[in-house]
Order: sequence, then structure tokens, then C-alpha cells
Amino acid sequence: MVAKRIIPCLDVKEGRTVKGVNFVGLQDVGDAVELGRAYAAQGADELVYLDISATVEGRNTFTSLVERIAQNINIPFTVGGGISTIDDAARLLDVGADKISINSAAVRNPSLIDEIAAKYGSQFVVLAIDAKRVDGRYLITTHGGRQLTNRELFAWAREGQERGAGEILLTSMDHDGTREGYPCDLFAELSQQLSIPIIASGGAGSVEDIADVLSKGRADAALAASIFHYGEITVGELKRRLKEYGIKVRV
Repeated sequence: MVAKRIIPCLDVKEGRTVKGVNFVGLQDVGDAVELGRAYAAQGADELVYLDISATVEGRNTFTSLVERIAQNINIPFTVGGGISTIDDAARLLDVGADKISINSAAVRNPSLIDEIAAKYGSQFVVLAIDAKRVDGRYLITTHGGRQLTNRELFAWAREGQERGAGEILLTSMDHDGTREGYPCDLFAELSQQLSIPIIASGGAGSVEDIADVLSKGRADAALAASIFHYGEITVGELKRRLKEYGIKVRV
């Protein structure tokens, strides 16, 4: 059995790690590199850095930050946020990012997945999907969950896989921020339909929630932010607890 991965997520604005709710009420958490190094030392398997800067200057700062992360952190890291062209992806991959995450831009232009996978390989492409349940169906949202589309989750995930995405990062917008657990049935169904790994995001409020989505939900990895940023638990402590649930993790 392949070990399950634990992936801290860091939101970055103008080169600093921030935390808030839906990007509102942002507070400075600290240096993005130092925080990443701390999580790596605790035993994180990978990191995800999301650029939430709204300016060109912020994007340039993020590129410089990615280069510094690559020089200082010894575990794989994914970067996302504002990547809308292959040139955007190239800029970040060329300075050292291990993977890039694309979301709204891929919905607007699905061939972007093909382009990046063709140039760099599927292992570099993470397709992030924000889904919301509407009248019994899961539909794709864009722009941080604010805009609803008519694309259906399972069909879009399969298309993403066929186009060359190497992983799916799925967030249920109905559960995101609730800290009441993941919709494990949804993740289990998606796992059955795909052959590529699935990263679960949003809804983690306890060790039990993460254990459930990695076992009942059949997710390959769990992404979390607040429980780590607020010091509720360290990555190492989480992994030790998950082992008690019989979940295979690298400790």
C-alpha cells in the first residue's frame, strides 16, 4: 500500500504567508520559506503555496519567492494561483517549483492542461477543482467558489485526467471552512472513477476527519492549513495519530 501524504497549504500575498477566511481578514503568519522549512522538519510530505496577490508586482514577488523556496526546502512543493498560460507555468517551474496547480484558467481553457503536460509531463500538473452540490449534482465553481459553472465534477475530473493532469486536488465548497469533516462518499466515488491520485481539501477539523477521508474517502493525500497554522497540531503529531487509525504514513 502506498503511504498517504500530508500536505500543509500556505497562502502567500506579496511574499508573506497569510491566513484568513476566503481571503478576507488576512493576517500575516510569517516568512513563507521559514514556515515551509518548519513543516518539512515536522514530516510534511509536500507543500502547496498559493499566490493570492492581485497585482503584477505581487506575481513577480511570488516568482522570486518560489526560487528561494526551491533553494531552501528539501521536499516537493506545488505552486498555484493566477496561472493562466503556459508561460505562467513555465516561469514558476523553471525557477524550481516541482508542480503547478491550475483551476479557473483550466475551466476557461481546458487545452492548458494538455499544453503544460505535453511540455513538462503529467507529473507536473495538478488540476484543482472547487465543486458545489446543486440539486443533487456536483458542479464546478471558479474564482474561489464564487462563480458557478454548468460543468459536472466527475466529467470534468475525467477530462482533466485524459488531458494529462497527474493529480486532482478536490475541494467541496459546501464543506470548506466548516471544520465538520469531508464528504467521504464524494471522494470515494471520484477515486473509483479515476486512476490518478486525489488530494482532499477543505473541511478538516480534527484528526478523525483526516483519517476518515484517507480511509473511507480513499483519498491519496490530505491538504490542510488552519490546523497547522494555528498550532492545533503538528504534522508529526497528526501522522502519529493517523498510524493509530491504521493508516500508512511516512513518519
